[in-house]
Amino acid sequence: MNVRARKAPRREAVTGPGPGAAAPPAPAGLELRGLIKRFGGTEALRGIDLVADRGTFVTVLGPSGSGKTTILRVVAGFLAPDQGEVLIDGRDVTRVPPAARAIGMVFQNYALFPHMTAGDNIAYGLKMRRWPKADRDRRVAEMLELVGLGALGGRLPRELSGGQQQRVAVARALAFQPQLLLMDEPLGALDRELRMRMAVELRRLHHEAAGTTVYVTHDREEALTLSDWIVIMHDGRIDAAGTAEELYTRPRSAFVAGFFGGHNVAEAAMTGVTGARARVAFAGCDMEVACGQPLERADRVGLSIPEEAVSLTPAGAAPARLELSVLDDLYLGNVVRVTLRTAEGVPLRATLPRDARESIRHGGTVTAYLDTTQVTAVPHER
Repeated sequence: MNVRARKAPRREAVTGPGPGAAAPPAPAGLELRGLIKRFGGTEALRGIDLVADRGTFVTVLGPSGSGKTTILRVVAGFLAPDQGEVLIDGRDVTRVPPAARAIGMVFQNYALFPHMTAGDNIAYGLKMRRWPKADRDRRVAEMLELVGLGALGGRLPRELSGGQQQRVAVARALAFQPQLLLMDEPLGALDRELRMRMAVELRRLHHEAAGTTVYVTHDREEALTLSDWIVIMHDGRIDAAGTAEELYTRPRSAFVAGFFGGHNVAEAAMTGVTGARARVAFAGCDMEVACGQPLERADRVGLSIPEEAVSLTPAGAAPARLELSVLDDLYLGNVVRVTLRTAEGVPLRATLPRDARESIRHGGTVTAYLDTTQVTAVPHER
């Protein structure tokens, strides 16, 4: 799969070259060409092609063993690919050692030097690159302000909270203005609330540093919060790629729908297909839905049904009416997550407003409506 990850558009005006002048195309921030990596008889990467525009925040998302960390290690230079090329800002670095690749790296455990202050940790990479002391001191002060730790540069890592340590690690990685920033699940050690706050902070730092970022995680919420572009890995391949909205609203496979969360994946009978639309029979209803990818006429097809597409009132241009039994409900404050079942025994989860709880009871039945405009037909996975 050839993937081009594009930078999110900015609202501010962009000043281009004068009349008659043609600006040369900028090289991609990162380009991977046909990457293959084997460990013994196992192929961890199976022909990865990816182009990330300069300034893009790309999140590589996938379950354990999907190949996402292997990609990061190959890009960083810690692993050499068996085949393929790695280009950073148009420069082929496939055989270049890590220290010469002009990349910043943030690890899951932050890897701060425990005997050095926050300021000294940030200055370490600059010192190794032989920056003059006055320039180092100025840059460290700038980075401490950027990450909101201006008054804490003299503290040791053990005197900082987890979130503050993470900011120091990011500041250290950005201090020498790398062409590419790589982040390997840097929020994994934080609690959920702090993780979400720090994800927003990382997004801000990315914009202010104006570099290209590749972020590896298995956490869907982080991917949604951070990314211009999300690459979903499965079994060493890129299964899907796009913006968060594209992947959520129109998943191209049952794996993407199930992994991305918030979707039911149910089997249905296909009765016809025309271009990007399919006719399917599901739960006693005949309906027309969008295709997540080109589909051939087949007996069975998968349906990706977002939880919010099931409601107790008609919604969308052509709602399908379903008679469902109630299996369970889970109160989550402002919403209720309800588990329902079709007459054929297919379970469906629905996220409903909290007042819907008054209309349902365990073991009872309910008339529900499916907004077919939100449903996507995907290949059936056996």
